Amino acid sequence: MNCFILILLSKQVISQVNDTIPAIIPPVIVDTPLRIINLNPYFTVQVDSVFSYKLSINKDENKYYWFLRNSPIGMRINKDNGLLTFKAEKSFFLSGKLKYDQEYSVKLGVQNLADPTDKIDTSITLVFYNTEVLQSKIKFTVSSTLDIDEGKPISFDVLCETGNFPIETILFSSNIPISGYKLVKRCDDNFSWTPPYDFVGESDAGKQKSVTLSFIGSTRFKVRDTALVKVIVHDALNYPFAVQEHAAVSNNIKFYVMQLQFIFFQLDKKIKGTKSTRTGFDLTAGTTALTGTILATSDSKSSQDLGKVLPSVGIALTPIKEATAPIKSVEQNQASVIRASIKRLQYMLNDNVIIGERDPDISKKTAKLREELRQVQVQLVDVPVEMATTMSEKELNDYFNSPKVNKKYRMNKK
Repeated sequence: MNCFILILLSKQVISQVNDTIPAIIPPVIVDTPLRIINLNPYFTVQVDSVFSYKLSINKDENKYYWFLRNSPIGMRINKDNGLLTFKAEKSFFLSGKLKYDQEYSVKLGVQNLADPTDKIDTSITLVFYNTEVLQSKIKFTVSSTLDIDEGKPISFDVLCETGNFPIETILFSSNIPISGYKLVKRCDDNFSWTPPYDFVGESDAGKQKSVTLSFIGSTRFKVRDTALVKVIVHDALNYPFAVQEHAAVSNNIKFYVMQLQFIFFQLDKKIKGTKSTRTGFDLTAGTTALTGTILATSDSKSSQDLGKVLPSVGIALTPIKEATAPIKSVEQNQASVIRASIKRLQYMLNDNVIIGERDPDISKKTAKLREELRQVQVQLVDVPVEMATTMSEKELNDYFNSPKVNKKYRMNKK
């Protein structure tokens, strides 16, 4: 009986204890997202140094691999443990593959070998610096001294030798004002300029003028470098103007020759008319004298009397001839002089033709033509060249060069 009562009491106690103790719930395991726990987004690296940095994640690294994208030359990452290494050799910067003070964005990532969706893509920034001071300099593709003539263009490239910091802007100036040049603003730009023909003045010593071209390059920190080019400009002939001047003088001579040819035509026409009239008188006088001689030998008394009178008639025609058609000696001389002047000017035109547009003797030829034209005009100052003519230049040339005219005015051999 007592044992039964004890068992009942024990069950009651256990029941009360169970009611007071809460039930134990097993733990729930939560999968945290993948992340890099020691990511530094910005690094500065000195030239000729070794960069090493170990990246870590919040999970078992044995199940993940690392990779790089768009990395600078020479940078590596251990795909198993995320060790990032890089040696910033100076040769990379001297060859232009890397540059100082320029931000390089390096993309890197880590991915689960079993689950492609379990990955991270991020980036870091690298900036390289150098404690050695290397100044950027301006260079040219030509020598520092240039000799050119007026009207000849110069052209060269403005280059930059990059140091620690590249040249970003270039300013240009000259010791004397110039115009018409191509402005240089940045490295590798081309400078071109053509000095005008009136650039060198009459008062400049040695018929030359010196121009100093200054190119001032500036970095982002206002560190400047200045390079100079000295251009010596020599006085030169303005060929385009000289060609126009020669053409103008030649046209004046051709027009003056055409006027002289028309005057020669008029004079020769008068001389020819006078000669025909005098020839008619001479033939008439000769015929009359011959007829009188023939009639004087006739048997008829009246014919003999007429034969005695006719020679006197022939003699009387001589003063009439001189009064009616005197010899045109003045006109003949003028025609000869005009013809000689025309031939002279035509010869000078043919002898002083320019060869090309840059004939070295063009100034001498133009001066010679101008002087010959002036001498002929002075010689024929009394000849009225203002006459109007309806004849064309071809008609005048054909008449002037006709065989009859040439035979009439050429020099006779004695």
